[in-house]
Amino acid sequence: MVEVKDFRALRVSLASPDEIRSWSYGEVTKPETINYRRLRPEKDGLFCEAIFGPTKDWQCACGKYKQVRYKGIVCEKCGVLVTRSSVRRERMGHIELAAPVAHIWYTRRVPSYLGLLLDISRRNLDRVLYFAQYIIVRIDEQARARALKRLDDEIARAEKRLEEERQTKVDAIRGLSDESIAMLRTEEQTLIKEIEEEQNKQIEAVMKEAQGIQSQIEAQMGQTITQPIIFQAAGETVASKGES
Repeated sequence: MVEVKDFRALRVSLASPDEIRSWSYGEVTKPETINYRRLRPEKDGLFCEAIFGPTKDWQCACGKYKQVRYKGIVCEKCGVLVTRSSVRRERMGHIELAAPVAHIWYTRRVPSYLGLLLDISRRNLDRVLYFAQYIIVRIDEQARARALKRLDDEIARAEKRLEEERQTKVDAIRGLSDESIAMLRTEEQTLIKEIEEEQNKQIEAVMKEAQGIQSQIEAQMGQTITQPIIFQAAGETVASKGES
């Protein structure tokens, strides 16, 4: 183990996922630490002996191997390497995250290390970290061409569908318009016919009245008119009383 007096400087750097896996002795898959009934570390937990080493010198977790003569043997039952318990201070495990994360050291300080590295603002960096936006680091031109072709096809289909719907609506409106025009023309012809009939009736009545007045005038020709002769249709007096 490295003693405190053996180093003069401390460097903090970023490790790749492959480097972390190479340092790790196993993946931690459970959040538990110790089983409170047996008071032993939980398997695959944060204190797992198969990952971090035995809690007792030269003894595996299940107790099958308990002597120093079994040094270096991995128990086939519990998977713990028979060695000193001090290795628990040296070994490290890893956790496979469901989504990438960023350490607060590299994001929250001012200026942000990640922001400087990626040349983006703090606000945009936060949007990327919280999956509100994404950074494109590489473009697959073939996939891009396929996606653009697919989008063009979808747009063409949508345009065709909208054009068909528009044409259907136009035809429907045009059909209704033609039907309305035909109805209006029929009503117009009916109204004209009624007006002509009414007009003929009125002309016939006027002619009949005029013929009656003419007969009355001819009958009183050369005589003194005892009653005024009035043309009712025009509201005019044709001959006054006393005329001869």
